[in-house]
Amino acid sequence: MSLHSAACCTVPPVVAKDYSPKGKYTTVDGLKTYHTGESSAKHGIFVVYDIFGFFPQTIQGADILAYGNKDRKYQVFMPDFFDGKPADISWYPPDNEEKGKKLGAFFEGPAAPPKTVEKLNSLIAELKKSHSEIESWGIVGYCWGGKIVNLVSQAGTPFKAAAACHPAMVDPADAPKVTIPIALLPSQDEDKDAVAKYEKALTVKHTVEWFPTQIHGWMAARSDLEDPKVKSEYERGYKILLDFYHENS
Repeated sequence: MSLHSAACCTVPPVVAKDYSPKGKYTTVDGLKTYHTGESSAKHGIFVVYDIFGFFPQTIQGADILAYGNKDRKYQVFMPDFFDGKPADISWYPPDNEEKGKKLGAFFEGPAAPPKTVEKLNSLIAELKKSHSEIESWGIVGYCWGGKIVNLVSQAGTPFKAAAACHPAMVDPADAPKVTIPIALLPSQDEDKDAVAKYEKALTVKHTVEWFPTQIHGWMAARSDLEDPKVKSEYERGYKILLDFYHENS
């Protein structure tokens, strides 16, 4: 299904370069965390960035989620799972053996999903205590973060709605375990067969919106916002996310 746009959700003007964040950094459960949005907002979104960490494009996306819906503001939290040591963006795409080895080691080390899921569960528990004014939570993950989102959207999840943008490691076996509404925004680089099988296996409300002209990472660190076409699709992607959370969280 394709999501219809809600009139209340309007993406703020996107800044192509030299973006000035609207939020601040705080510490949550021992991790540096980007926190943006009005303190009175009663809805929260937890962001799992991609393996490149805090990038201006990803931070701007968090601000868009916080302020893009005039009728429903969000407090948005993006923790630094890699503790200041993200992957080097020059490793991607892994088009030679050296890059492939470095990425592989990163996915098996700092970005190992079981370790991340354990930390995420601790983080959201802490956030629910420290921000009791937040009545409901959504979650979004980019690339690697999309896999993490799948793993924490299963039985007993604290989240009401989930989204994965240009998701990495799409596994149809994850789909039947998802228990909350979920949105997928695949790029031209995602495995079409894997995404199709994943979508078919979902048993929850969902939307899958392809971005066939965009590269893996266009909603986060790898987005070239100085390219008008990329900027337009970046805006469209965030509009879909805002509409989806408005409807489901």
